[in-house]
Amino acid sequence: MRGAMIYAPGDIRFETLDDPKILNPTDAIIRTAVTCVCGSDLWPYRGTEPTDEPHPMGHEYVGFVEEVGSEVTSVKPGEFVVGSFATSDNTCPNCRNGFQSNCLHREFMSTCQADYVRIPHAHGTLVATDEVPGEELWPGLLAVSDVMGTGWWAADAAEVRPGSTVVVVGDGAVGLCAVIAAKEMGAERIIAMSRHESRQKLAREFGATDIVAERGEEGVEKIKELTGGIGADSVLECVGTAQSMQQALHSARPGGNVGFVGVPHGVAVDGQELFFSHVGLRGGPAPVRRYLPNLIERVLTGAIDPGRVFDLTLPLDQVADGYKAMDERRAIKTLLKP
Repeated sequence: MRGAMIYAPGDIRFETLDDPKILNPTDAIIRTAVTCVCGSDLWPYRGTEPTDEPHPMGHEYVGFVEEVGSEVTSVKPGEFVVGSFATSDNTCPNCRNGFQSNCLHREFMSTCQADYVRIPHAHGTLVATDEVPGEELWPGLLAVSDVMGTGWWAADAAEVRPGSTVVVVGDGAVGLCAVIAAKEMGAERIIAMSRHESRQKLAREFGATDIVAERGEEGVEKIKELTGGIGADSVLECVGTAQSMQQALHSARPGGNVGFVGVPHGVAVDGQELFFSHVGLRGGPAPVRRYLPNLIERVLTGAIDPGRVFDLTLPLDQVADGYKAMDERRAIKTLLKP
Protein backbone atom coordinates (compact mmCIF):
# COMPACT_ATOMS: atom_id res chain seq x y z
CA MET A 1 0.00 0.00 0.00
CA ARG A 2 0.96 3.68 -0.01
CA GLY A 3 1.17 6.05 2.94
CA ALA A 4 2.65 9.24 4.38
CA MET A 5 5.90 9.23 6.36
CA ILE A 6 7.60 12.10 8.17
CA TYR A 7 11.39 12.14 8.08
CA ALA A 8 12.14 15.55 9.57
CA PRO A 9 10.44 18.92 10.04
CA GLY A 10 8.91 19.90 6.71
CA ASP A 11 9.80 16.54 5.16
CA ILE A 12 6.66 14.51 4.40
CA ARG A 13 7.04 11.70 1.87
CA PHE A 14 4.46 9.45 0.23
CA GLU A 15 5.91 5.95 0.01
CA THR A 16 5.14 2.30 -0.57
CA LEU A 17 4.67 0.64 2.82
CA ASP A 18 3.88 -2.85 4.05
CA ASP A 19 0.21 -3.74 4.02
CA PRO A 20 -1.24 -3.80 7.55
CA LYS A 21 -2.09 -7.23 8.97
CA ILE A 22 -4.27 -8.54 11.77
CA LEU A 23 -1.92 -8.79 14.75
CA ASN A 24 -4.44 -9.38 17.53
CA PRO A 25 -7.89 -10.98 17.56
CA THR A 26 -9.41 -7.57 18.40
CA ASP A 27 -7.93 -5.86 15.30
CA ALA A 28 -9.63 -4.84 12.07
CA ILE A 29 -8.22 -3.69 8.75
CA ILE A 30 -10.07 -0.89 6.97
CA ARG A 31 -9.72 0.50 3.46
CA THR A 32 -9.55 4.25 3.78
CA ALA A 33 -12.46 6.16 2.24
CA VAL A 34 -11.05 9.59 3.11
CA THR A 35 -8.45 10.83 5.58
CA CYS A 36 -6.87 14.21 6.28
CA VAL A 37 -4.16 16.35 7.80
CA CYS A 38 -4.82 17.55 11.35
CA GLY A 39 -3.65 20.78 12.93
CA SER A 40 -1.85 18.71 15.56
CA ASP A 41 0.14 17.05 12.75
CA LEU A 42 1.78 20.44 12.28
CA TRP A 43 3.59 20.18 15.63
CA PRO A 44 6.13 17.63 14.30
CA TYR A 45 5.96 19.16 10.82
CA ARG A 46 7.14 22.47 12.28
CA GLY A 47 9.68 20.80 14.57
CA THR A 48 7.87 21.68 17.79
CA GLU A 49 7.71 17.95 18.48
CA PRO A 50 10.89 16.01 17.64
CA THR A 51 11.07 13.41 14.87
CA ASP A 52 13.81 11.03 16.00
CA GLU A 53 13.26 8.59 13.16
CA PRO A 54 10.91 8.30 10.16
CA HIS A 55 7.39 7.23 11.09
CA PRO A 56 3.86 7.14 9.60
CA MET A 57 1.42 9.98 10.07
CA GLY A 58 -2.33 10.48 10.44
CA HIS A 59 -4.99 9.74 13.05
CA GLU A 60 -8.33 10.61 11.40
CA TYR A 61 -10.17 8.11 9.26
CA VAL A 62 -13.38 6.65 7.92
CA GLY A 63 -13.47 3.63 5.69
CA PHE A 64 -14.67 0.19 4.73
CA VAL A 65 -13.95 -2.87 6.84
CA GLU A 66 -11.78 -5.32 4.90
CA GLU A 67 -10.94 -7.91 7.56
CA VAL A 68 -11.60 -8.47 11.27
CA GLY A 69 -9.93 -10.49 14.00
CA SER A 70 -11.65 -13.48 15.56
CA GLU A 71 -12.94 -11.51 18.58
CA VAL A 72 -14.44 -8.60 16.61
CA THR A 73 -18.21 -8.96 16.41
CA SER A 74 -19.38 -5.33 16.41
CA VAL A 75 -18.40 -4.67 12.77
CA LYS A 76 -18.01 -6.90 9.74
CA PRO A 77 -16.33 -6.75 6.33
CA GLY A 78 -18.01 -4.43 3.87
CA GLU A 79 -19.41 -2.04 6.47
CA PHE A 80 -18.64 1.69 6.45
CA VAL A 81 -17.15 2.69 9.81
CA VAL A 82 -16.14 5.76 11.78
CA GLY A 83 -13.58 5.53 14.56
CA SER A 84 -11.60 7.68 16.96
CA PHE A 85 -8.00 8.87 17.06
CA ALA A 86 -7.71 7.00 20.39
CA THR A 87 -8.64 3.33 20.43
CA SER A 88 -10.69 1.87 23.26
CA ASP A 89 -12.06 -1.50 24.30
CA ASN A 90 -15.19 0.36 25.51
CA THR A 91 -15.50 -2.03 28.46
CA CYS A 92 -12.82 -0.98 31.00
CA PRO A 93 -13.77 1.25 33.98
CA ASN A 94 -12.52 4.41 32.27
CA CYS A 95 -14.52 3.62 29.15
CA ARG A 96 -17.64 2.89 31.18
CA ASN A 97 -17.19 6.27 32.86
CA GLY A 98 -17.21 7.92 29.44
CA PHE A 99 -13.48 8.55 29.06
CA GLN A 100 -12.64 6.14 26.27
CA SER A 101 -9.64 8.26 25.29
CA ASN A 102 -8.16 7.13 28.61
CA CYS A 103 -9.00 3.47 28.08
CA LEU A 104 -6.72 1.17 30.06
CA HIS A 105 -5.77 -0.40 26.71
CA ARG A 106 -5.65 2.82 24.70
CA GLU A 107 -3.51 3.22 21.63
CA PHE A 108 -3.24 6.48 19.70
CA MET A 109 -3.74 6.08 15.97
CA SER A 110 -0.78 7.27 13.90
CA THR A 111 -0.89 5.52 10.52
CA CYS A 112 -4.08 6.81 8.91
CA GLN A 113 -2.74 8.86 5.99
CA ALA A 114 -2.59 5.63 4.01
CA ASP A 115 -4.62 3.35 1.73
CA TYR A 116 -5.26 0.81 4.50
CA VAL A 117 -5.16 1.05 8.30
CA ARG A 118 -5.05 -1.48 11.13
CA ILE A 119 -7.48 -0.51 13.91
CA PRO A 120 -6.58 -1.96 17.33
CA HIS A 121 -9.50 -2.72 19.68
CA ALA A 122 -11.82 -2.44 16.70
CA HIS A 123 -14.74 -3.94 18.62
CA GLY A 124 -14.78 -0.94 20.96
CA THR A 125 -13.39 1.75 18.68
CA LEU A 126 -15.38 1.51 15.44
CA VAL A 127 -19.02 2.43 14.85
CA ALA A 128 -20.69 1.21 11.65
CA THR A 129 -23.34 3.19 9.81
CA ASP A 130 -26.56 1.36 8.91
CA GLU A 131 -25.70 1.68 5.23
CA VAL A 132 -22.90 3.21 3.18
CA PRO A 133 -23.48 6.98 3.31
CA GLY A 134 -23.26 9.13 0.21
CA GLU A 135 -19.78 10.44 -0.55
CA GLU A 136 -20.98 13.98 0.12
CA LEU A 137 -21.28 12.98 3.80
CA TRP A 138 -17.83 11.45 4.12
CA PRO A 139 -16.06 14.74 5.02
CA GLY A 140 -18.52 15.40 7.86
CA LEU A 141 -18.13 11.87 9.19
CA LEU A 142 -14.35 12.17 8.93
CA ALA A 143 -14.53 15.35 11.02
CA VAL A 144 -16.44 13.39 13.66
CA SER A 145 -13.45 11.05 14.12
CA ASP A 146 -11.46 13.90 15.66
CA VAL A 147 -12.07 17.63 15.18
CA MET A 148 -15.86 17.58 15.61
CA GLY A 149 -15.60 15.16 18.51
CA THR A 150 -12.88 17.33 20.04
CA GLY A 151 -14.89 20.52 19.57
CA TRP A 152 -17.86 18.79 21.20
CA TRP A 153 -15.68 17.72 24.12
CA ALA A 154 -14.47 21.32 24.56
CA ALA A 155 -18.07 22.50 24.90
CA ASP A 156 -19.02 19.57 27.12
CA ALA A 157 -15.98 20.04 29.39
CA ALA A 158 -16.74 23.77 29.70
CA GLU A 159 -20.36 22.95 30.59
CA VAL A 160 -22.02 24.95 27.84
CA ARG A 161 -25.70 25.37 28.72
CA PRO A 162 -28.78 26.71 26.88
CA GLY A 163 -28.79 30.51 26.99
CA SER A 164 -25.14 30.78 27.98
CA THR A 165 -22.35 32.99 26.64
CA VAL A 166 -19.42 31.12 25.12
CA VAL A 167 -15.99 32.20 23.90
CA VAL A 168 -14.06 30.03 21.44
CA VAL A 169 -10.29 30.58 21.42
CA GLY A 170 -8.86 29.34 18.13
CA ASP A 171 -10.18 29.42 14.58
CA GLY A 172 -8.73 26.18 13.26
CA ALA A 173 -10.86 23.15 12.48
CA VAL A 174 -11.34 22.27 16.17
CA GLY A 175 -12.28 25.83 17.09
CA LEU A 176 -14.78 26.05 14.24
CA CYS A 177 -16.27 22.70 15.26
CA ALA A 178 -16.45 23.99 18.83
CA VAL A 179 -18.66 26.80 17.52
CA ILE A 180 -20.96 24.15 16.03
CA ALA A 181 -21.00 22.30 19.35
CA ALA A 182 -21.79 25.43 21.37
CA LYS A 183 -24.64 26.25 18.99
CA GLU A 184 -26.02 22.71 19.21
CA MET A 185 -25.88 22.84 23.01
CA GLY A 186 -28.01 25.97 23.05
CA ALA A 187 -25.54 28.80 23.69
CA GLU A 188 -27.21 32.16 23.11
CA ARG A 189 -24.03 34.11 22.43
CA ILE A 190 -20.93 32.62 20.83
CA ILE A 191 -17.85 34.83 20.55
CA ALA A 192 -15.26 33.45 18.13
CA MET A 193 -11.72 34.77 18.49
CA SER A 194 -10.28 34.91 14.97
CA ARG A 195 -8.10 37.19 12.87
CA HIS A 196 -8.73 35.53 9.51
CA GLU A 197 -11.63 36.73 7.36
CA SER A 198 -12.44 33.37 5.74
CA ARG A 199 -12.50 31.64 9.12
CA GLN A 200 -14.56 34.43 10.66
CA LYS A 201 -17.10 33.98 7.89
CA LEU A 202 -17.34 30.22 8.47
CA ALA A 203 -17.56 30.73 12.25
CA ARG A 204 -20.56 33.01 11.74
CA GLU A 205 -22.19 30.49 9.41
CA PHE A 206 -21.66 27.84 12.10
CA GLY A 207 -23.36 30.00 14.73
CA ALA A 208 -20.93 32.61 16.08
CA THR A 209 -22.70 35.83 17.03
CA ASP A 210 -19.58 37.96 17.60
CA ILE A 211 -15.99 38.03 16.35
CA VAL A 212 -12.99 39.26 18.33
CA ALA A 213 -9.78 39.68 16.35
CA GLU A 214 -7.59 40.90 19.22
CA ARG A 215 -5.27 38.49 21.06
CA GLY A 216 -3.69 38.30 24.50
CA GLU A 217 -4.78 40.76 27.13
CA GLU A 218 -6.19 43.05 24.46
CA GLY A 219 -8.45 40.18 23.43
CA VAL A 220 -9.43 39.57 27.04
CA GLU A 221 -10.40 43.23 27.45
CA LYS A 222 -12.58 42.99 24.37
CA ILE A 223 -14.33 39.92 25.81
CA LYS A 224 -14.90 41.80 29.05
CA GLU A 225 -16.42 44.70 27.08
CA LEU A 226 -18.83 42.35 25.37
CA THR A 227 -19.86 40.65 28.61
CA GLY A 228 -20.50 43.61 30.88
CA GLY A 229 -17.04 43.43 32.44
CA ILE A 230 -17.55 39.92 33.80
CA GLY A 231 -16.42 37.34 31.26
CA ALA A 232 -18.00 34.35 29.57
CA ASP A 233 -19.82 31.42 31.15
CA SER A 234 -17.77 28.94 29.11
CA VAL A 235 -14.50 29.31 27.24
CA LEU A 236 -13.34 26.67 24.75
CA GLU A 237 -9.55 26.65 24.35
CA CYS A 238 -8.72 25.00 21.01
CA VAL A 239 -5.09 25.93 20.34
CA GLY A 240 -2.68 24.65 23.00
CA THR A 241 -0.23 27.54 23.44
CA ALA A 242 0.64 29.46 26.59
CA GLN A 243 -0.99 32.59 25.19
CA SER A 244 -4.22 30.84 24.23
CA MET A 245 -4.53 29.22 27.64
CA GLN A 246 -4.00 32.51 29.48
CA GLN A 247 -6.46 34.22 27.16
CA ALA A 248 -9.01 31.49 27.87
CA LEU A 249 -8.60 31.55 31.65
CA HIS A 250 -8.80 35.34 31.80
CA SER A 251 -11.88 35.44 29.54
CA ALA A 252 -14.02 33.28 31.83
CA ARG A 253 -16.19 34.80 34.52
CA PRO A 254 -15.81 33.80 38.17
CA GLY A 255 -17.66 30.50 38.40
CA GLY A 256 -17.26 29.93 34.68
CA ASN A 257 -15.49 27.02 33.03
CA VAL A 258 -12.69 26.50 30.53
CA GLY A 259 -12.60 23.39 28.37
CA PHE A 260 -9.09 22.97 26.98
CA VAL A 261 -8.56 20.60 24.09
CA GLY A 262 -5.59 22.06 22.24
CA VAL A 263 -2.58 19.79 22.84
CA PRO A 264 -0.54 21.88 25.32
CA HIS A 265 2.90 23.12 24.28
CA GLY A 266 4.72 25.31 26.77
CA VAL A 267 1.57 25.76 28.86
CA ALA A 268 1.87 26.37 32.62
CA VAL A 269 -1.06 27.33 34.84
CA ASP A 270 -0.47 29.40 37.98
CA GLY A 271 -2.13 27.59 40.86
CA GLN A 272 -2.63 30.72 42.96
CA GLU A 273 -4.21 32.56 40.07
CA LEU A 274 -6.51 29.65 39.25
CA PHE A 275 -7.45 29.25 42.91
CA PHE A 276 -8.62 32.84 43.32
CA SER A 277 -10.30 33.06 39.92
CA HIS A 278 -13.04 30.55 40.75
CA VAL A 279 -12.71 29.30 37.16
CA GLY A 280 -13.13 25.59 36.51
CA LEU A 281 -10.62 23.89 34.19
CA ARG A 282 -11.11 20.56 32.43
CA GLY A 283 -9.77 19.07 29.23
CA GLY A 284 -7.53 16.45 27.71
CA PRO A 285 -7.76 14.11 24.73
CA ALA A 286 -11.38 14.07 23.58
CA PRO A 287 -13.40 10.95 24.45
CA VAL A 288 -14.61 10.84 20.85
CA ARG A 289 -16.02 7.32 21.15
CA ARG A 290 -18.52 8.58 23.74
CA TYR A 291 -19.94 11.01 21.20
CA LEU A 292 -19.75 8.96 17.99
CA PRO A 293 -23.35 7.66 17.81
CA ASN A 294 -24.78 11.13 18.54
CA LEU A 295 -22.50 13.01 16.15
CA ILE A 296 -22.79 10.46 13.35
CA GLU A 297 -26.57 10.81 13.53
CA ARG A 298 -26.35 14.61 13.44
CA VAL A 299 -24.19 14.47 10.32
CA LEU A 300 -26.36 11.88 8.56
CA THR A 301 -29.54 13.87 9.24
CA GLY A 302 -27.98 17.15 8.15
CA ALA A 303 -28.26 18.76 11.58
CA ILE A 304 -24.56 19.68 11.41
CA ASP A 305 -22.05 19.87 8.57
CA PRO A 306 -18.55 19.90 10.11
CA GLY A 307 -17.13 18.69 6.79
CA ARG A 308 -17.11 22.33 5.70
CA VAL A 309 -13.86 22.82 7.65
CA PHE A 310 -12.15 20.98 4.79
CA ASP A 311 -11.37 23.80 2.41
CA LEU A 312 -8.70 21.97 0.42
CA THR A 313 -9.09 18.53 -1.17
CA LEU A 314 -6.11 16.66 -2.61
CA PRO A 315 -5.26 13.17 -3.78
CA LEU A 316 -3.58 11.21 -1.01
CA ASP A 317 -0.32 11.13 -2.96
CA GLN A 318 -0.16 14.93 -2.65
CA VAL A 319 -0.26 14.79 1.15
CA ALA A 320 2.94 16.84 1.45
CA ASP A 321 1.22 19.72 -0.35
CA GLY A 322 -1.63 19.45 2.16
CA TYR A 323 0.77 19.90 5.07
CA LYS A 324 2.40 22.88 3.39
CA ALA A 325 -0.93 24.59 2.71
CA MET A 326 -2.01 24.24 6.33
CA ASP A 327 1.37 25.31 7.66
CA GLU A 328 1.16 28.46 5.55
CA ARG A 329 -2.46 28.99 6.64
CA ARG A 330 -3.69 28.73 3.06
CA ALA A 331 -6.04 25.97 4.23
CA ILE A 332 -7.96 25.31 7.41
CA LYS A 333 -7.86 21.55 6.94
CA THR A 334 -6.85 19.28 4.06
CA LEU A 335 -9.03 16.37 2.96
CA LEU A 336 -7.13 13.49 1.33
CA LYS A 337 -8.69 11.05 -1.09
CA PRO A 338 -6.93 7.71 -1.81
